[in-house]
Amino acid sequence: MPNTIIVGAQWGDEGKGKIVDFLTEDTDIVVRAQGGNNAGHTVIHDNKKYVLHLIPSGILWPEKKCVIGNGVVIDPVSLLEEFDNLKTQGVEVSPENLAISNRAHLTLSYHRTLDSYRESGLGGKKIGTTGRGIGPTYIDKAERSGIRMADLFDEESLSEKIISKVDKANSTLEGSGAETIDSNEIINQIKEAAERLKPFITETTTYLHEQIIAGKSLLFEGAQGTYLDIDHGTYP
Repeated sequence: MPNTIIVGAQWGDEGKGKIVDFLTEDTDIVVRAQGGNNAGHTVIHDNKKYVLHLIPSGILWPEKKCVIGNGVVIDPVSLLEEFDNLKTQGVEVSPENLAISNRAHLTLSYHRTLDSYRESGLGGKKIGTTGRGIGPTYIDKAERSGIRMADLFDEESLSEKIISKVDKANSTLEGSGAETIDSNEIINQIKEAAERLKPFITETTTYLHEQIIAGKSLLFEGAQGTYLDIDHGTYP
């Protein structure tokens, strides 16, 4: 079966969520492949308005499977808020209709703090970041020092990694007199979120390959837009 990729050709806000919702009816699996919760896909489905940030728009179709892939950076608190918001609107999110890659990276509160700190230091040359920590999360990923969904299964190692990352962030913040970050607060928050998220975490690459071989059709939902890309868009 052919696979379809929805990509924004401008700076985002092109209506990708609407197109994904339209195409989902003839699709087996909807995959979110990149970006973070700085995306906002507004969908009108069955005369109800839904705003999605991390979960693929296909979640509004009960019989469809959705996947959050390796390239997405996930704020676990934001994701769980999205779960709860959908539930109040009658949409149940479960491991049966959503899988999350074990290799997707986590956006934590120290990423947001660093994002705002760096943006404020640019003066008149601000990039216009949403302040949600997306850039700093991808920096960690490129440096091979990030925290991934798989790390949620090893509590001791997870705590050590968070402490190490927060210590590094605080060394930057202290030098400018900015307020520092409490690693224990982050650890407690992420441990609580981990218990709800663990059932969703799996090896999605193999799963998707198997589904393609089985003849299933995939719809890839892009986030943001081409002109925001650091290779093909405006720079810096």
